[in-house]
Amino acid sequence: AAPAPLLALAVALRALNCVLVRTSFVPDEYWQSLEVAHRMVFRYPSRAAAPALPAGAFFFCLFVILNIHNYGYLTWEWANSLRGYSYPLIFASIYKVLQLLGKDDVQLLIWVPRLAQAVLAAFADVKLYSLVQHLENAETAKCVFFCQLCSWFTWYSCTRTLTNTMETILTIFALSYYPIKGAKMGNSCKYLALVALAIVIRPTAVIPWMPLVFNHFLQEQRKADLILQNCIPVGLVTVGTSLIIDRVFFGEWVLVQLNFLKFNMLRNLGTFYGSHPWHWYFTQGLPVILGTHLPFFIHGCVLAPKRYCIFLVAVIWTVVVYSTLSHKEFRFIYPVLPFCMFFCGYSLKHLKAWKRSAAGFLLLSNLLPALYTGLIHQRGTLDVMSHIQQLCHNSDQSQASVFIMMPCHSTPFYSHVHCPLKMRFLQCPPDLTGNENYIDEADVFYSNPLGWLNKEFYNDTLLPSHLILFSVLEQEISPFLALRGYEKTATIFHTHVPQGRVGSHIFVYRRKAEMNH
Repeated sequence: AAPAPLLALAVALRALNCVLVRTSFVPDEYWQSLEVAHRMVFRYPSRAAAPALPAGAFFFCLFVILNIHNYGYLTWEWANSLRGYSYPLIFASIYKVLQLLGKDDVQLLIWVPRLAQAVLAAFADVKLYSLVQHLENAETAKCVFFCQLCSWFTWYSCTRTLTNTMETILTIFALSYYPIKGAKMGNSCKYLALVALAIVIRPTAVIPWMPLVFNHFLQEQRKADLILQNCIPVGLVTVGTSLIIDRVFFGEWVLVQLNFLKFNMLRNLGTFYGSHPWHWYFTQGLPVILGTHLPFFIHGCVLAPKRYCIFLVAVIWTVVVYSTLSHKEFRFIYPVLPFCMFFCGYSLKHLKAWKRSAAGFLLLSNLLPALYTGLIHQRGTLDVMSHIQQLCHNSDQSQASVFIMMPCHSTPFYSHVHCPLKMRFLQCPPDLTGNENYIDEADVFYSNPLGWLNKEFYNDTLLPSHLILFSVLEQEISPFLALRGYEKTATIFHTHVPQGRVGSHIFVYRRKAEMNH
């Protein structure tokens, strides 16, 4: 077992990590977790549909008792049963406890889930240390642990409420029980259960584990026992639990993991959110998330004994499979980063005389991107939420309404406001009907912002009291702002690298009081 001081160090570092990440990465960190959880907990009990399942009674009572608000928003994925409630249920449980304790303050709703994620990340870091200590020795384990803590992308991502983060954490936990050839360790039931849980939370977790499970199957003497006593029972329990949870909250039987894979891999509808060339993960994705660890990773791959080849196979296989899908993101290959850190640490351990210099280089070269991406780049969309929160405390809250005129899902929503304020944003669900001429609301808006606003708000009574927009849009809609009596009340920094519809700053406009009457 890892020493207690190491765990204390990891928890302290990840808690600091959590506090030093105040930027937004992707919409999913809110819209597929916290927003769903907020809607599960804070709604009127009278409006909730009673689940038909007796098994669902416990969950139903737990989440509906004492509820007083019915507000929240679910994205199109939930309407089409592409996401499961298992992951948001973790945060909904946290929210429920806070609510029952009367501590459901908006700041706690924002930070407690992230701190919980940070503590899990710390345990995963220590699990990685223990794994390497078992496989090699304490010296190599320290080097791998150091590389893991230094990684700028792990720092940037590990405290975020993303399914990719949970998938990565569960992958490390599963890896610590994986039976590696020649090592006197491993627990088939435990590692398979953790892999199954990762697949329930994010079905694409099946990709990195395919070569690992196949390799285990080949080297296992009692193949029938592995399938009958481990794979099948674990599969039935995890899929069964997931089915029951989703039955309770969807109100019908649905296998979301199948829907998710069908949508993302077979129909490849992810391209709606952008596409990249086939080589993107090799030329940009992996080199960027590895950063200055890249030469150490390559060196470690060359040095490492043959029995660790399976880790490299898992990395290459995952990157190759993801390369066949046209929609690509850095976070999709985040779960292979711990495998890479193993090789980086192995390299660092064998640098001997250069070890100290190399460690200093890794620390300093990762510090800057970690702090810059965590504290500065894309922070405006979170900072603007504090301006919206203030509207909840004003006496005329019922009169206040907010329209977020940004690319859809740019900001979080009720999980970062926590009051039933009238809010609206531009919608952008993909077309699932096969209509070739389909254009979503956000694209229609951006094709002619001024015309869209004049048409949408033809009557002054329909006008929102507050508008939130990126600086790039201001000039184009200035006639509308002037004519309808809006004044700028706040300017918030967002990024040094504005792109397309995303500006360097965010502006908050308020309609003048005399115009509201």
